[in-house]
Amino acid sequence: MDPVRNPYAPGAGQRPPELAGRGKQLDAFDVVLERIARGRPERSVMLTGLRGVGKTVLLNHLRSAAISRRWGTGKIEARPDQELRRPLSSALHMAVREIAVAHRDPDRVEQFLGVLKSFALRASQDKGMRDKWQPGIDAPAVKGRADTGDIEIDLVELLLDAASLARDVGVGIAIFIDEMQDLGAADISAICGACHELSQDAAPLIVVGAGLPHLPAVLSASKSYSERLFGYHRIDRLDRASADLALIAPAEREDVEYTAEALNALYAAADGYPYFVQAYGKATWDHAADSPITADDVRVAAPTAEDELAVGFFGSRYERATPAEREYMRAMAELSGDDGPVSTASIAVELGRKPASLSPARDGLIKKGLIYSAERGSIGFTVPHFGRYLRGQSED
Repeated sequence: MDPVRNPYAPGAGQRPPELAGRGKQLDAFDVVLERIARGRPERSVMLTGLRGVGKTVLLNHLRSAAISRRWGTGKIEARPDQELRRPLSSALHMAVREIAVAHRDPDRVEQFLGVLKSFALRASQDKGMRDKWQPGIDAPAVKGRADTGDIEIDLVELLLDAASLARDVGVGIAIFIDEMQDLGAADISAICGACHELSQDAAPLIVVGAGLPHLPAVLSASKSYSERLFGYHRIDRLDRASADLALIAPAEREDVEYTAEALNALYAAADGYPYFVQAYGKATWDHAADSPITADDVRVAAPTAEDELAVGFFGSRYERATPAEREYMRAMAELSGDDGPVSTASIAVELGRKPASLSPARDGLIKKGLIYSAERGSIGFTVPHFGRYLRGQSED
């Protein structure tokens, strides 16, 4: 098989050749966009799931759907060491530039950009004169709006003003936030507060977030009403029909087929996780001699896919952990036969330690995005099959 024609694309956030199994989420988002276009109140959207299930891919696809309706859009990726004010300013600036060309009142656009600049400049003011960052907005700063220094007050004022500008044009604005669980507590609270105000005002501005499974708990800890504030979509592994479609559709465009046995073998290997589907699909294509691709091709190619996953998907994450954190994860792996969440008490028993003494390791792993608090008293891997990988390392 010609590797140049290989259609599969395993990569972080890289769109697969066939976005299979996400029709429900795409249809629901179309309803959100249409309701907002008709002036109806609608909730912002949150996508949650493990790593490798395609949250970023879906987030980008939803952004494309908004752009196709001539909405203004901006996207940021949250980081634990970065406050929201700067990246949000840049994202909202991009969104407003997209709709400003259709606005009939340049002075009103200029006024909003001045407010946005004041909001952005608070980031430098709060950090002192040594930080000379500038937001890249040409308009003069407008004082007295969205510049109190309280991120929640400022964000509410800023997003309401942005929504008003979008309403003038008859479109909406959508801000997309990836890795949303990494935002600080104050920033999470500000987003919840702003989305609450926007929803009550039926304003044409929404936030679309994506994060790990514990994102709903992070939001709920900030504002109790967040459970009713957002439309939540859990993004999980693909069912069998969708996983097969993700393999078959791209291959058919290259006049290549799979035997039924090959599809059985690929589903067993990838377990329906979109990233794994792409990884095993790519390796199998490269190893296959011709069409149709057979179960023997899958068997021969599987070690190549597994080696690549071991280095790039699993190994790179494992290397970020300290020795104490690795010990904690290995104990998790031994206890989670199906790679599901395990109780923190059982980990302490497994390691022969007091639970309190393990808190630094657990907290460090959570901050690094390697594990998450599934519910009170239990913990799970953020990466599918990570426990199986660790158990394999122990056997070696």
